[in-house]
Amino acid sequence: MKTIKGPAVFLAQFVDEKAPFNTLDGMCKWASDLGYKGIQIPTWVDFLIDLDKAAESQTYCDELKGKINSYGLEITELSTHLQGQLVAVHPAYDLMFDNFAPDKVKNNPKARTEWAVEVVKKAATASRRLGLKAHATFSGSLLWHTMHPWPQRPAGLVEMGFEELAKRWLPILNHFDKEGVDICYEIHPGEDLHDGDTFERFLAATGNHKRVNILYDPSHFVLQQLDYIAYIDHYHEFIKSFHVKDSEFNPTGKKGAFGGYNDWGDRAGRYRSLGDGQIDFKTIFSKLTQYGCDVWAVMEWECCIKSPEQGAREGAKFIQDHIIEATEKTFDDFAGAEIDKTVLKKILGL
Repeated sequence: MKTIKGPAVFLAQFVDEKAPFNTLDGMCKWASDLGYKGIQIPTWVDFLIDLDKAAESQTYCDELKGKINSYGLEITELSTHLQGQLVAVHPAYDLMFDNFAPDKVKNNPKARTEWAVEVVKKAATASRRLGLKAHATFSGSLLWHTMHPWPQRPAGLVEMGFEELAKRWLPILNHFDKEGVDICYEIHPGEDLHDGDTFERFLAATGNHKRVNILYDPSHFVLQQLDYIAYIDHYHEFIKSFHVKDSEFNPTGKKGAFGGYNDWGDRAGRYRSLGDGQIDFKTIFSKLTQYGCDVWAVMEWECCIKSPEQGAREGAKFIQDHIIEATEKTFDDFAGAEIDKTVLKKILGL
C-alpha cells in the first residue's frame, strides 16, 4: 500500500486577471496559505510556465521548481488538456476548438494538429527536466459525434477511428517513453477515451503502449452513471493521476444523462464542490491506497453553485481529511509467533 500525496490543486480554473491569480508567485502563496502542498500547472497559461523554455533549458526548470518549492509546494503534474484535445478534432468542432489554438494555425486543421503534437511533446521534455513522472491531458475525439448514433454507425467506423487516434498519439507516446514520463488521459465525456471500454480500445490500438495511463476523475463517471468504484478495481494499475472533483446526478421527468442542452446549473448531472455532491470519496481514497496507486490528490474546482474561493478553502481540508496514512502493520501482529512446522502440524491435526 502507498499513502496518497496531497492536498494539491489544479490551477487552471483559478487563473484570473486580478491578484493573486495573475502571477505564479501570487498563486503559489495563495495555494500554500490554504494548506495545499502541490500544484498542477496548466501549460497554456504563460505566466505560470514558459513551455518552450522549459523544454529547452534545465536552468529555467530548476529556477521554476525552486520558486515553487520556496512556497512549500511541489509540482504534481503539467497539464496539456487544451493542447491534447487538439491532437484529434472532428471537423464538426473545428470552429469551437480553434479558440484553443494560436492564430497562426486557426482555420487550418492539419497545421493545428501538428502544432498540438509538438506542444505535447515539449511537455514531456519539460516534465522530465522538472523531475515529474506523470502528465495530465485529454485524448481528443474523432468519434464523439457518433456516441448515440442515428443513423447507425457503419461497420468498422469505430475501429478505424481508434486506429487513427492511436496513429496520431503514437509519436507522442514514444517521445514520452524516451523521456520516462507517463501520459495520463483524463477519462472524460466528449473525449474518445470516456469510459473503461474506450480506454481499452485505445490501449489495444497503441499496441498496449506502456505510457498509456489514466487520470482518474470520478465526477465524470457519475454523470455517465458508471460504477466509479469498480472502475478502480479494473484499472488501478493504470491510474497514475487523480482529480478530486465532486458531482451529482439527479434525473427528473424532463432530463437525464444528456442534459436537455441546459446550462450546467440546470442539468441532471452537474459538478459540485468537494463534499457537496454524491461521490463516496472515503471508499475511493481507501481503494487507491489499498492498491498502492502512487498519485497526488489534486482538487479540480468546477462547481455550478459555490464560489471558487470557498471551494478552494474547503477543498484542502477535505482532501487532507481523506488521505489515509498507509499502515505497515496488521492489527493482530501482536499475536504472531515464529513459524514452527511442528506446531503447525499439531494445529492441523497431522
